[in-house]
Amino acid sequence: MSEQSFQKSMKELRESTGLNRKEFCEKFDIPYRTMTEWELGHRVAPPYVYRLLSYYVEMQEKLDT
Repeated sequence: MSEQSFQKSMKELRESTGLNRKEFCEKFDIPYRTMTEWELGHRVAPPYVYRLLSYYVEMQEKLDT
């Protein structure tokens, strides 16, 4: 996954939860600054981070329905 793709995906994933950045960070115990830097493309997390968060969000959606 490219840096731009990861950056866009992290923001889209967060927005899909309906949570703002602060709420998302608190829910997943991610430092706010780290999430901000991921979304702005200043830092890139390992791809497994996106996969794990994406999986969790997807499973939560299934459980909620």
